[in-house]
Amino acid sequence: MLNLKKVLGAKPKEHVVSELATLYTTWGEALDADHVLEEHPDPQFARADYRVLNGRWQCAFVQSRHAPTGDLQAVVENAAAPASEAFDSEIVVPFSPEAPLSGVNRQLQPDELLWYRRTFTAPTLDGGKRLLLHFQAVDYACAVHVNGQMAGTHLGGYTPFAFDITDFLVPDANELAVCVADPSEFGGRLRGKQRFDRGDIWYTAQSGIWQTVWLETVPAVRVESVKIEVAGTDILTVGARLIGLEEGSDAFPPFQVEVFGDEDEPATTVERQPDSRTCAVALRVPEPHLWSPEDPYLYRMRITYGADVVESYCAFRQVEMRYDDAGAKRVFLNGKPLFIKGVLDQAYWSDGLMTAPSDDALVYDIEAMRACGFNLMRKHIKVESARWYYHCDRLGMLVLQDMVSGGAPEIQTWNWSYKPTLFKISWNHMRDDTPANQAKLGGGDAGYQEEWMRTCRETVELLANHPSIIGWSLMNEGWGQFNARAACAMVRKLDPTRVIDAVSGWYDQRCGDFYSVHNYFRDLVVWRDRRKHRAFFVSEFGGFTHRVDGHSALDEAYGYEPYDDIDEWRQAVRSLLAHMDSLEGKGLAGYVYTQVSDIEEETNGILTYDRRINKLSE
Repeated sequence: MLNLKKVLGAKPKEHVVSELATLYTTWGEALDADHVLEEHPDPQFARADYRVLNGRWQCAFVQSRHAPTGDLQAVVENAAAPASEAFDSEIVVPFSPEAPLSGVNRQLQPDELLWYRRTFTAPTLDGGKRLLLHFQAVDYACAVHVNGQMAGTHLGGYTPFAFDITDFLVPDANELAVCVADPSEFGGRLRGKQRFDRGDIWYTAQSGIWQTVWLETVPAVRVESVKIEVAGTDILTVGARLIGLEEGSDAFPPFQVEVFGDEDEPATTVERQPDSRTCAVALRVPEPHLWSPEDPYLYRMRITYGADVVESYCAFRQVEMRYDDAGAKRVFLNGKPLFIKGVLDQAYWSDGLMTAPSDDALVYDIEAMRACGFNLMRKHIKVESARWYYHCDRLGMLVLQDMVSGGAPEIQTWNWSYKPTLFKISWNHMRDDTPANQAKLGGGDAGYQEEWMRTCRETVELLANHPSIIGWSLMNEGWGQFNARAACAMVRKLDPTRVIDAVSGWYDQRCGDFYSVHNYFRDLVVWRDRRKHRAFFVSEFGGFTHRVDGHSALDEAYGYEPYDDIDEWRQAVRSLLAHMDSLEGKGLAGYVYTQVSDIEEETNGILTYDRRINKLSE
């Protein structure tokens, strides 16, 4: 039954234009701007010779007057670098200029360009070695210059990229410059929860470099990437893409994989002579130590190809959909039924926006949610830094990974919110494969659809080696939704080892492994799946709100059920979670509570926005 009182209480308000209070986390308060986020950026593909370039850079904002919906890759590629005196500000990378920790506190406008500049000394590249320049994420379009020469361009704000800059280097100080354009919602592309017009469930739009930048010295003959899969229960397959042959050689060097348990000696080793740029090996680990949330056991790996040595890790675990003894469809982990107790993780920070202020801050959120009894975090409409997934791997936090959404710049209030809230019947009666309906959902633009599919594919390939990720969540609440069945088929082919939540919220297209609903305003019961062979999953619910004075970014508060008294809020949240736990026996496969932390106007988090108070703790 629909609770109209709660619906009216959660109705989006006309946005009040208020300045956000500057709230610092304990990690942001202690930040050393010259040495930020120095840990290895990618523990699952780590070489010994690297250098992080985070810290103080120069920056300049330049009026461009380009159209936000135009070819932004061409805009940044053809932009002329400003005069040296224009670089009159400092910015702390990797924080976006909109984030307090950047030291800039200025929003990049859709018709502006943001230029970054710094110098670095190149390492000695003997023996034909090469130097790679890595960016974990830049929002949104960027062009990278080294010593005035174009090293490359990239489009898309959430996935990493790298350029070989060896041929652009000079013996002494080298200049690195990056030009960025970011239209946020005005570009009609992928942006997640970012909006210039922030408020309610939409947050401050950020721009520019927002994850780690780093240099890596590599052999010319090297491993480009690896894909790690568990076949059965004790067979590990490692596929690799390879670069280069030894100079003067007509044969590839040997490709070797070593897997280590608790001992220094490898538990198993295999070596193969490649005959092409791709190579795959299979290793058997007898009676492997299985990975689970209770026992997140990781095997260390060493991958060797000629002179190239890459340190990595892997885990043995199996995820599948099966019927339990009572006939309910649910997720099984290592052959045992898994009841998902999830929490929504939007991963915004009061001082860093989409960038955590430190590695310890990432760990804090994970451990805090474990302590609250959750076994899964749904990474919501964002691709996180590689280190967050690493910490989930080693700490045993399961992950349901969302894809980044976007589409038409206008909020489609009726079709995204009002209609599905008021009329549940609409959830199963709106196809997303017709141009008319795609337009209604903001997902009809061909360029957006191509970008979404490409980024979805890149996200799966990027994160597929992490054992903590047990599933992919594709479309959310109709935002920019289109062709969910085609997207589901693509992801299933890319990764048949995980489960898929194809449509989270409403506008189900009868695909994927879950009948996945968002239920903030109706009785929390188990609903019947019309297809009958999918698991029933409440992928969002709760959202009870309590604002804490001194730890909120705004005087205004938004949430789905407000509580002035913290004890009443705690009792309500705990009672709600206990009720959801009781539905396991009635066929519920799992749930995702909203949410990890407060964010700007939203005060429905378990943690305050500055992470200084855990509201659920006594």
